[in-house]
Order: sequence, then structure tokens, then C-alpha cells
Amino acid sequence: MKSALSIIFGVAAVAFVAAPLTSFAGGTISGKVTFAGKSEQKEFLFSKFPNPKFCPQNPNKSLMDGDKRLLKTIEVGKDGGLKHAVVAVIDVEDKAFMDGYAGTEVIAEFCEFLPFAGVVVNNKSFKVENHDADPDDPKSLQGVLHNPHSFVVKGTSSATGFNIALAKKGDKLDKPVVFRGGAEKDGFYRLQCDQHEFMQGYFLPVSSPHFAVVKDDGSFEIKDVPAGKHKVVAWHPFAAKGKKVEFEVDVADGGTANLKAEIK
Repeated sequence: MKSALSIIFGVAAVAFVAAPLTSFAGGTISGKVTFAGKSEQKEFLFSKFPNPKFCPQNPNKSLMDGDKRLLKTIEVGKDGGLKHAVVAVIDVEDKAFMDGYAGTEVIAEFCEFLPFAGVVVNNKSFKVENHDADPDDPKSLQGVLHNPHSFVVKGTSSATGFNIALAKKGDKLDKPVVFRGGAEKDGFYRLQCDQHEFMQGYFLPVSSPHFAVVKDDGSFEIKDVPAGKHKVVAWHPFAAKGKKVEFEVDVADGGTANLKAEIK
């Protein structure tokens, strides 16, 4: 009987040792970006720009007669949730992520750059593809001419990154994002069409995969953040005049840190 108990105990011990140990890749930062101000928009008359009959197919236009393109620069929900904000951990530099970054992709569709807000990585690709053609306009059968013009913005100054016309549907460009003199720490990347001023896009430079573009209600989740205290920024191209708001977050391994990121 004693021998049998010894065998059973031995098997149990082996089973315990063989059980996998739980391990975590890091923790999660989740929360919401809010704005203390109100929604804002800019208005552009379609008639003052090329393709005044095609561009009004875009849903962001005045409701009464549809003659104005509405560029919603700041969109705030009922509870203050801020759309189009970007949240990023700024004290982690992940070389493997940066080296492997495939590039930022933007499309021009119904006279709008999509997405409106996103991220870029210094010295990596920025890609734009034209999806527009107008079957009702003989001059635009093959494509609606868009002219993506990018700018590296730092403070009140900006410098052209590229300025390339995409004349036909399906035309693409692929150019590197270049921040010089440490501008990627303080600046951002801006895109505008030289043909249609209301076509705009804004992009925050990042150095790791630990970022998120918030959902429409301002909520976000960033997974697999290394455990420890981190500096995190919340940024919006127009709210608070585009200034980054910095927060400190303590991330526990396997845990979730909540961040209420208010931009004032």
C-alpha cells in the first residue's frame, strides 16, 4: 500500500511541474479621451473648387442645399468623448517595430482623405491612392485630379514633405516621412490636397506599437505595454491647438491601467 501511495504522489508531482507557468507580454492601458470644449467645423463652398458636381457626393456637407463641404475639425460627443484623437506611449522606442513598419496608407475617396487622423513612423513610407473618377465629367472620366501635399509641422513652422499630383483613379504615391532635427518628438505630419483644400489628414509620429487612434466615442485600448511607469500623450490636431497632453501611467504586468485623458 505504501508503494502505491508513493507512485501516486510521484505522478502528481510530475504533473505539477509540467503545468505551464502563466506569463504576460505586458499590461493594457485603456480609457477615454475627452475635450472640455465644443465641436467645431470649417465650411467650404464646393463651387470654389474643382469638381463641384462630383465632390458633393461626400456625405460631409450642408444639409439644406448641399453646397458646402463641412470639415469637422473637432467632434465632441455628449459626454465629452473626442473623436480622431491619438494616444501613444512616448518613452518606448521599439527598433524592430520601426524597422518593420509597412507604412501609413491613405486613400482619396469622394474628395476626402481617409483616415483623417493616424500615425506615421519617421523615415518610413507614406502612401496615398486615388479612388476617385467621375463618369459624368468628360475631363474626369479617368480620374478626379487630387494633389496630395504633405507637411512636417513643428510649432508655427511647416516644411513640405512631398507634393505630387494623382491624376487618374488608381494612381498611387509612396514617399518616406522625414522628420529632421528631432521634429518627430514635438511635431506632426499634415496632408492637404492642393486641388481641394477641404481634403485634410493629420498624423502623429510614433516609435513603438503602443498607440491607438480612439474610437468615435473617444475610447481606446493599448495592449501589450511593458510593465512599469510610462509617459503617455493624448493628441488631436485641432483640440487645444494641436498641443500634446502628457500623462504618467503605471502599468502592471497582466493588469489594466485606466487613463482618463482630458484635453483642455
